[in-house]
Amino acid sequence: MSKPKVLISDKMNPLAAEIFTKKGCDVTEMTGMSPEQLIAEIPKYDGLAIRSSSTVTPEVLAAAKNLKVIGRAGIGVDNIDVKEATNRGVIVMNTPFGNSITTAEHAIAMMFALARQIPQANESTHAGKWEKKKFMGAELYSKTLGVIGCGNIGGIVADRAVGLKMNVVAFDPFLTEERAVELGVEKVELDDLFSKADFITIHVPKNEKTAGLINKDSIAKMKDGVRLINCARGGIIIEADLKEALDSGKVAGAALDVFEVEPAKENVLFGHENVVCTPHLGAATTEAQVNVAIQVAEQLGDYLTNGAVVNALNMPSISAEDAPRLKPYMKLSEQLGSFAGQITDSAIKKINIAYEGTVTEVNTKPLTAMLIASVLKEQTDTVNMVNAMSVAEARGIEMSETKTGSSSDWRSVVTVTVETEQRNRSVSGTLFTGKEPRIVEIEGVRIEAGLTDNMLFIRNKDMPGLIGQVGGILGEAKQNIADFNLGRKPSGDSAICLVSLDNALPDDVLAKIEGLDQVTMAKKLHF
Repeated sequence: MSKPKVLISDKMNPLAAEIFTKKGCDVTEMTGMSPEQLIAEIPKYDGLAIRSSSTVTPEVLAAAKNLKVIGRAGIGVDNIDVKEATNRGVIVMNTPFGNSITTAEHAIAMMFALARQIPQANESTHAGKWEKKKFMGAELYSKTLGVIGCGNIGGIVADRAVGLKMNVVAFDPFLTEERAVELGVEKVELDDLFSKADFITIHVPKNEKTAGLINKDSIAKMKDGVRLINCARGGIIIEADLKEALDSGKVAGAALDVFEVEPAKENVLFGHENVVCTPHLGAATTEAQVNVAIQVAEQLGDYLTNGAVVNALNMPSISAEDAPRLKPYMKLSEQLGSFAGQITDSAIKKINIAYEGTVTEVNTKPLTAMLIASVLKEQTDTVNMVNAMSVAEARGIEMSETKTGSSSDWRSVVTVTVETEQRNRSVSGTLFTGKEPRIVEIEGVRIEAGLTDNMLFIRNKDMPGLIGQVGGILGEAKQNIADFNLGRKPSGDSAICLVSLDNALPDDVLAKIEGLDQVTMAKKLHF
């Protein structure tokens, strides 16, 4: 088996390439490429590792025929078209922890610089002016800091601020009361934060909900003399509205590490006496650059070599520890989904997945993604675990999942039920000896069978003679039977059989079996 190929297209710490090599990947470093050069180069690679310079556009993704994963050494993925990557089945990962401390410390440093006018005082003193009275600052002690976004970075900022004896209020829809107590902060609504905070620091991603969050209307709700810090993403603050508020004195000062347009060579806020600016330095420390390079290489390398998925933005995570335990369940899920998909001939309305027994103790999210992808793969060849949910939603397919802690007959059972306009089709499976996938029920009929490359599935009336007739047709066609499994409903009105064959079944042989009086359906299956 050939080694996975990884392209590093932005300058990165040399440790990244070393880690890729140790994990068994072929790694190529080509930095400073134009968009056209990246498009020409990308078809060769399974993985792409970037920072902020490379832009992964729809055109790049269209050319990336073999690409399986993109890793961003850093948090922000503004330079990756995540939606298009998802549609094309490419995993997008970031490294949310590698530069968290560095970015949080920069926000605290910016708050100090803003409160004490350090950059302005520095420039004045270098000029020999000695303007002590001009730079009358403000203490942070006992002031109220409003933290918008209290996740990885915001949580660190809040913790440091509590250590400075500040009162901290936080707005974050995902912040639990327990976590707020642990951090020593008060969880509030956004308007409450605006009205209470002396300083406001922003730590949210830029998206449809947060773009333009700080604008003329929201500034009007803030305290007079409030000070703003943004080390998150440009565009969260409307810069023209901020300038107007700075000019009027409503906002006493602002410290910005990010801007609406970057690189920011000119800006409406540049030159303002109450604005502190840095050129997107939040993650710019030696330690952070080493950390994110190591992290992105480990994440991509683990995925390409053993299937572990960590910090993915468009797919459920599978840790390196979970991957070996999940592997047999993933195989079972793939087979169940493929079986259900192959016996479904009409448009799918709903897919339900039921987990029973010990399988409920593992991370079932990747299993669900695999099941749905395998069902839909029989109808479209552009679906995989990454885009399965979005493909299903685009087709108007309703998806549901249930879990039951115990199973009556097996230690664990997975059942996929596909509902169409014509009928429901269900397939259940389990693991023998904890690792061997087995089918245990099809459409309410109990049957025990392993799945092989070439199979024949028959639904039939429960009448004598079927086995002999099917065996005769297969024997006449020189089709060797590897296994023959039967099942029927207790009432005796219908039955099924599942036949393993050494070779693929020719269409003319299938037609003869379909023509038997007892047969209501016959399907060739491939696994």
